[in-house]
Parts: sequence; structure tokens; C-alpha cells
Amino acid sequence: MDNNKLSIIVKGADDKKAFDIKTLKISGLTSIGDYFVIASGNSDRQVISIANEIEDKMHEAGYEPMNKEGYKTGRWILLDYGDIIVHVFHKEDREFYNLERLWVDAEGIELDDII
Repeated sequence: MDNNKLSIIVKGADDKKAFDIKTLKISGLTSIGDYFVIASGNSDRQVISIANEIEDKMHEAGYEPMNKEGYKTGRWILLDYGDIIVHVFHKEDREFYNLERLWVDAEGIELDDII
């Protein structure tokens, strides 16, 4: 587990008051990455702020996203760091898409194990 990257991402989300932060280990289920980090914000502005903070903190640590999507609407922002894919949702969109249900077989990682 890359605790450093996961820690930077989770702390960045927490610094901007993201809620319901979850980390799922998906490496045994798919080849698209090793982990999903899923977090929520209460407004489009907060979702963008959370994603910006994560991106800024990761940049400071020398990590750049391979891809990013969703900044225009601020409803679901995806930051792809290769092995870690970050999903920052508006709370309503997170409830609708419910990634945790789609990835029910993924192992949940306790935040205390990351930080």
C-alpha cells in the first residue's frame, strides 16, 4: 500500500471538510488501479475546493494526475493518479452513483491505517 500518496489525498480532502471519506482496495478486482478514494462535498464549490486541495498537495509531493475530469460542473471530479483514482462527489451525485455498491467486493481500508 502506498501510504504516502493515500495519506496526502485523504488529508487534503479532510482539510477542506470533505465527509464520508472512503478508501477501497480494488487491485484484486480490476487492472484500472489499486485504490479508489471517494469523498463528498456539500456544494459544487466545495467539491472543486476539495479536488484542488488534493491536486495541490499531491503536486507539492511530486505527484501529477494522469487525467482529471469534472471540474466544469463540480458534481463529480475524478483525479487519476494511476494506482489511485480519486472521486470527489457532490453528496447527491454520490448517493445516485453509489460506487461503494458497485465495488462491494472491494476491501475497505481504515482511515487510521492511512493517516
